[in-house]
Amino acid sequence: MDFAPELLRALVAVAEAGGFTRAAERLHLTQSAVSHQIRRLEDQIGTPLFVRTTRKLALTEDGEEFLHHARQILQAHAALSRRFQASSLAGSVRFGVPENFLGDELPHLLSRFARTFSAVRLEASVSVCQDFSARIESGELDLAVAMRRAGETGGAVLRRSRYVWAAAEDFAVPPGSSLPLALSNPPCLCRTVAVEALAGSNVEWHIGFTSANLHGLRAAMLAGLGASIIADDEVEPGMKVLAPSYGMPPLPDLEFALIWSAGGKTPCARELGRLIADAARSFGGPVIHRSTRLKAITDNPVQPKGHSPILPIQFFPPLDGT
Repeated sequence: MDFAPELLRALVAVAEAGGFTRAAERLHLTQSAVSHQIRRLEDQIGTPLFVRTTRKLALTEDGEEFLHHARQILQAHAALSRRFQASSLAGSVRFGVPENFLGDELPHLLSRFARTFSAVRLEASVSVCQDFSARIESGELDLAVAMRRAGETGGAVLRRSRYVWAAAEDFAVPPGSSLPLALSNPPCLCRTVAVEALAGSNVEWHIGFTSANLHGLRAAMLAGLGASIIADDEVEPGMKVLAPSYGMPPLPDLEFALIWSAGGKTPCARELGRLIADAARSFGGPVIHRSTRLKAITDNPVQPKGHSPILPIQFFPPLDGT
């Protein structure tokens, strides 16, 4: 059964406007034309979509379900049109993004943008070490995804995550030994947050491994070369969250935000920004991810001097709507 897009648009407009008159104004049609489109749709599926009274117009149960699917079809149709419609956009976009934003999906997203807007020159900087906020302020970039502490102002929050201390499953530090850490080079925010948190603790530590890229850090963690901080929903097989008995200090929530330079909101950059925001929403942002699969493991912990036993960490199920 095929449904004409104009009939689906009429259904969405009437449901959102709450009546035929306002839906007609929205669609730039007459009221009778919109009423006729709804009747055609109801005749096609063989069931009423609206309950009509003298005071209000309400969707039937079938209407509610049909509306849900109609919106999905129209969104897919719009996405298909954007993908294959010849674009008149031209120019360049200078974009900065942390390596740990969207993971392996990021290259595919940038490739999709490059194919859709073939006349736009994309210059992407990907790193875990760069201060993209500073590069935005200096005008080196048009837009960027900046990693920051949760609650900072400016830009649009794309994703917010809870961070934990993690290491390889067989990671162990002999009693009395210094805890090795695997961290990125400055000015990485994760490094700054980790060092600041440890400064207020009794944990003895040293930096045992540094890397300028995320894959190097993850490989070092899995090889047992050091502990590090990581978003709780990014803990990989072969890793564990360090138990409270290690005495590791709590970490703040961190977030990714889309920020722009003073003159960066060009048509080209806006399209890339929209694509980035859509991708972030599909990953569940902007909420705190609390993974139910993580467990604090207490084998061979370090017991820092002066620390009393601590109750186990609790990891909460995902928040509603995530």
